[in-house]
This record gives sequence, structure tokens and C-alpha cells, in this order.
Amino acid sequence: MFGGGGGSRSKKFKASKIATVIGHGTEIKGDILFAEGLHLDGVIKGDLTTNNDDTATLTVSENGAIEGDVRVPNVILNGTVVGDVYASHRVELASKAKVTGTVYYSRLEMAMGAEVNGQLKHINESEPRMLGYCDEGEKSTEPAS
Repeated sequence: MFGGGGGSRSKKFKASKIATVIGHGTEIKGDILFAEGLHLDGVIKGDLTTNNDDTATLTVSENGAIEGDVRVPNVILNGTVVGDVYASHRVELASKAKVTGTVYYSRLEMAMGAEVNGQLKHINESEPRMLGYCDEGEKSTEPAS
């Protein structure tokens, strides 16, 4: 059972208050840096980032579209992203979401109908990387024992 009492690790997600709205019919060309919450019904052609706010949330409606990379702790997507999505906390992909790129996430919720045309990569920043770790393509320089 999810969300049980006691030692449950899951917390109820609470999105930041929306401080910025980009309306339907609006197109912005250029990178955007925002705080708190941003709701997108229009189009952004550029990268989206936040200013080190761990509670910052991007909400993209089914009319919203982004052509660029997204680096936001919390993403709620029901529109389109052509680019990579880096969400250090949570990604929600609603039924009309479409991502063409890689989604980096800590927690992921994906509804039936959502599309990811790329890769899903789990990140866990709370676990330190072990010394001596090698990717498959790398060779260890340590002598064999």
C-alpha cells in the first residue's frame, strides 16, 4: 500500500504556487529562468531553468510546447517537449504528454497515452557515486589482483 503511515518514504507532492503564466497564442524565443511556478499554455523556443529553488514547478498544458532543454525540479507535462528534461525531484507525464528527448528523473508518474521518444534515466542524487566506478565503455586503470 502506498502512502501508508509510519515509515513511508512517499510524501504528498505539493506544487509551487504559479508565479508566471505564458498564455495560449504566445510564443517566446530565448532561454527562460524562473522562480516558484510557471504554467505554460503557449510556446517556448529556448531552455527553461530555475534559480536553485527545489520547489519550483513547471506545468505544461496540452496546448503548451517547448523546443529546448528543461531543467526544473518538478515537471507536470501534458504538452510537448522537444529536448531533454532534467527533473531532480518529480516528473508527471499526463495522457497527452509527448517528449522527444531523454527524461532524467528521480520520481516518475506516467499516464497511459503519454509518449517518450527517447530514454528514461533514473537519477538519485542522495546516493554518492562509488569510487572506482566505470561505465561499460570505460576501462579501469587499476591493476588486477
